[in-house]
Amino acid sequence: MNQLQQLKQHSTVVADTGDFLQLARFAPQDATTNPSLILKAVLQPDYAPLLESTVAAHKNASLDDIVDQVLVRFGLEILKVVPGRVSTEVDARLSFDTAATVARARRLIALYEAAGIARERVLIKIAATWEGIQAARELERDGIFCNLTLLFSFCQAVACADAKVRLISPFVGRIYDWYKKSAGAAWDEAARSLSNDPGVQSVTRIYDYYKQHGIATQVMGASFRNTGQITALSGCDLLTISPDLLAKLEASDTPFERALGGNAAPQAAVHYDEAAFRYALNDDAMATEKLAEGIRGFAVDAGKLDAMIETLRSK
Repeated sequence: MNQLQQLKQHSTVVADTGDFLQLARFAPQDATTNPSLILKAVLQPDYAPLLESTVAAHKNASLDDIVDQVLVRFGLEILKVVPGRVSTEVDARLSFDTAATVARARRLIALYEAAGIARERVLIKIAATWEGIQAARELERDGIFCNLTLLFSFCQAVACADAKVRLISPFVGRIYDWYKKSAGAAWDEAARSLSNDPGVQSVTRIYDYYKQHGIATQVMGASFRNTGQITALSGCDLLTISPDLLAKLEASDTPFERALGGNAAPQAAVHYDEAAFRYALNDDAMATEKLAEGIRGFAVDAGKLDAMIETLRSK
């Protein structure tokens, strides 16, 4: 078996892309999108007609409404290919507004349901700020499943578990990036690979904690830089992987063993109220910086998509 086939024996494989034309080749169970991936897709000639037709059909709606129509249109195309779920992200510019996040999530779900898609097939992606986690708490109570993204710290994972969110997406590669940059010339790539990779270690700690305490929230490793990070997390509930790395896994037949699910050291249960959460996040320089950077980056790309839509509907 190739590595992709091996991986599917241990974890649910998810495609991290807005390019739904690539999906069938890798036969993923689910797919995830974000503002940057949607922007990347609509800049391709293959997807320009989809964007143009969606904007034309809703030309007189508000900009936010049109954006949501575009996001859901991509989601609907993805759901024609994958048997499971699609993740669709709430505008990152709402990351610190609980009420606005809830309202936007409900509108996205309403659009999917109006198109005949059951809400169980959609995960609403929300940044794992305190406000985002509280929005997810409310949405989950209403049967709207959430994927908490831009997750870099243990305190974010614990707060998400307490909110009973359906799924979290800890970002392996961006954690790796921060530590590598921080170490500079002292970074030893070989010594900090596989199970010693700081991103892998972060997800492993969260996964083990969830399993030890019977937490139902699913862990989906995300944001990978190489296939070694992926195989080092085999056994994680889900892994969302870019098409480039899916292709590399498919091209290799190097065997590997399941990495997670062994006898991990016990971890005491912890909980965070708002003040404790904010302090713990602030105390983690990596998580603080990467969360802020991630929100800014997604907001920039959301703004670029806004501008494209405005140009199209002014024609």
